[in-house]
Amino acid sequence: MPDSDPRDSPPKPNIAPEKTPEKTIVLVGLMGAGKSCIGRRLASGFGLSFIDADAEIEAAAGCAIEDIFERHGEAAFRDGERRVIARLLNQPVHVMATGGGAFMDAGTRALIKERATSLWLKADLDLLLKRTSRRNHRPLLKRGDPKEILARLIEERYPVYAEADIAIDSQDGPPEVTVARARAAIGAYLATPGAVAP
Repeated sequence: MPDSDPRDSPPKPNIAPEKTPEKTIVLVGLMGAGKSCIGRRLASGFGLSFIDADAEIEAAAGCAIEDIFERHGEAAFRDGERRVIARLLNQPVHVMATGGGAFMDAGTRALIKERATSLWLKADLDLLLKRTSRRNHRPLLKRGDPKEILARLIEERYPVYAEADIAIDSQDGPPEVTVARARAAIGAYLATPGAVAP
């Protein structure tokens, strides 16, 4: 039987393979922005491991973040957070979700800038309030009216989050939509000459 003519096969679409990140992807943003949810899906899509920095902090401390805040205060928590994130950034390339205040620390921010690619998930006040109201475990939201606290955090933190390498809107609806937008934004960033240090 004669070999089939390759011209008989339908042409394959000319799609360039997606580039795998060469540096860890660090998700930053306020509580409720979807960092863990989106981070897990991003990691899976890239074939990378996912690390939740808050979970690592709790494992290192042997107690919940809420307990760390209550027993030792926020300053002690931030110190431990800084050390844990520095350790995690030394691990092989992965996707990491950080707590809302992590990127506000100048030392942590500098480490992330040096060793990783940062992605800010930006969400509006109404969406953050809706998502954070589902679980009452946020230490910072137990100090007053959650809406007022989130509004203040937006004012304080968004100018600093804007220093992230990439920013996309986190919107309500299926997480796959935000994941797709994140992947596209990461792909565009990695394709930019000089965007990722050798």
